[in-house]
Amino acid sequence: MNATDYRAPANGVENVFNRAVRWLTDRGVNLAGAQTLTVTGRVSGTPQRIPVNPLQIDGHEYLVSPRGNTQWSRNARAVPTAELRRGRRVRAVRLAEIAVDQRAPIIRTYLDKWGWEVGRLLPEGLGVDPTDDELARHIADLPVFEIHAA
Repeated sequence: MNATDYRAPANGVENVFNRAVRWLTDRGVNLAGAQTLTVTGRVSGTPQRIPVNPLQIDGHEYLVSPRGNTQWSRNARAVPTAELRRGRRVRAVRLAEIAVDQRAPIIRTYLDKWGWEVGRLLPEGLGVDPTDDELARHIADLPVFEIHAA
């Protein structure tokens, strides 16, 4: 995997799971902190919605793309304004990509919290408790965005 690739959903079960999580999150069900991210499609201009796991670290909030360079991460680069939703609570946000050399501690914290859920989505050769070398080999493959109020 490289910075232009991503790990697509492996099968229809993952697509159904994502839709179910998004549906529940949109109705206010707190599934371990999941929220629905809405970004503007960089080509279509239409809203694209995906369940995500925002991460709080020292007063900052982040999104990690465990699948790699996903459509939502590409869209966020092109149009950084977005929405985060859980139930009726909707926040307008701006997403700012974190430089590769600053991602390691964020990704480690993310994997400590969400590894049980996203481990199967990670690039091949990267586990939920990676060594420094494993993380260094894959760090550019995992986009990280800081969430700011819009």
